[in-house]
Amino acid sequence: MIFLVTGAGGFIGFHLSKALLARGETVIGIDNLNDYYSPLLKQARCDKLKISKNFVFYQADITDISALENIVQNHPDIQIIFNLAAQAGVRYSLENPFAYIQTNVMGQVTILEMARQLPKLQRIFYASSSSVYGLNKKLPFTEQDRVDRPSSVYAASKQSGELLSFTYHHLYGLKQTGLRFFTVYGPWGRPDMAYYIFAKAITEDKQITLYTGQNLSRDFTYINDVIGALLSLLECSVLEDYGIFNIGNSRQEKVEHLVACLEENLGKKAIINYISRPGTDIEATLSDISAIYNATGWVPQTKLSDGIHRFTSWFKLCNGLFG
Repeated sequence: MIFLVTGAGGFIGFHLSKALLARGETVIGIDNLNDYYSPLLKQARCDKLKISKNFVFYQADITDISALENIVQNHPDIQIIFNLAAQAGVRYSLENPFAYIQTNVMGQVTILEMARQLPKLQRIFYASSSSVYGLNKKLPFTEQDRVDRPSSVYAASKQSGELLSFTYHHLYGLKQTGLRFFTVYGPWGRPDMAYYIFAKAITEDKQITLYTGQNLSRDFTYINDVIGALLSLLECSVLEDYGIFNIGNSRQEKVEHLVACLEENLGKKAIINYISRPGTDIEATLSDISAIYNATGWVPQTKLSDGIHRFTSWFKLCNGLFG
């Protein structure tokens, strides 16, 4: 099959592309390799993918209509789109809200318009986020929960993407599946994520910041489990024409436990500074994954302690290589 993967130089896009190439599929990758975090890391991921003769790469922005039209002309037989390109990060959305609207809203529309031109397209899978659950207090989060109270511009942009996708399904019959990711971590991960920032600070004997609160916790989801979920959805023969799935570990782990796992694997104690939690950050996340289990039988396999061990093994080898 022929796949288009946007954000191929990103964390999830890289691992998904690698898995698809290992199956013998053809992957058309798009990434603008921007400098939100180290372009060297993004380029290193792409270089690994370029080893395969079945990988074709375009350095382009998903909001660039002419670039996407060129891809359609060169690859009219694209069958599946994984739209994983995004402006990520909750805190950065306070500094640069325009970047989130441009990439996560305008970019979604541009990809949807591109999809309408592909005669053999079967389905679009697109990245959403657990952040859409916003100010919800009930745990675990289910796909039926209200998502109209976002706590950040990032969350609002992701919910906007979901609404646009449903609209294009309604108007044009595009089959689409939304993916609400819960705190994905692992080797080749994003340096702006807390686990990566903590690992770097602990290694360098620098202070890390934790938020106060009795229930500061996350549903940490290991990257290999995420890819397993995506492949299970890809192979599922009973997907509805439009739907949304939580992609999480369905385990609630205190952030302090994450720090303890990092300390154990790095062999150093963290220097911790506690501050009040900002309003943009959700206190706790926990996924209900019964919907994807019922559809595909997928269940995550990786405990946080095991996943952090694998991450730190990679981190020790690669820390400092990408700026």
